[in-house]
Amino acid sequence: MAYQLYRNTTLGNSLQESLDELIQTQQITPQLALQVLLQFDKAINTALANRVRNRVNFRGSLNTYRFCDNVWTFVLNDVEFREVTDLVKVDKVKIVACDGKSESKRLKLLLLLATFSRILMKLLFSSDSGSNAAE
Repeated sequence: MAYQLYRNTTLGNSLQESLDELIQTQQITPQLALQVLLQFDKAINTALANRVRNRVNFRGSLNTYRFCDNVWTFVLNDVEFREVTDLVKVDKVKIVACDGKSESKRLKLLLLLATFSRILMKLLFSSDSGSNAAE
């Protein structure tokens, strides 16, 4: 079963609103709408895993983190995102990282989580409380 994280994106919300309208006008059944949402979940997860090749570096202050049910959640404050020539600054970012299905994707996620863990350990146990940056 694919993760349902992307249902809360602009695209996912638009799809859900359209499906709700079709259900209201009795053009489709709720069961068909659920099938469409499940297909959306699979398609968006596959597309992002296989088609997106951009790399972005980021730096920010760690606010909170959590690991529950094989899902990491990080909340960062004062974050700078850098892509080759672009710089974007935001006040707050929530990052949700879920385990992928294939072994290579699991390995990449484990490496990412290990990096985050090292950063967290440095942040938590550093004697200099002013150096709260994650990269």
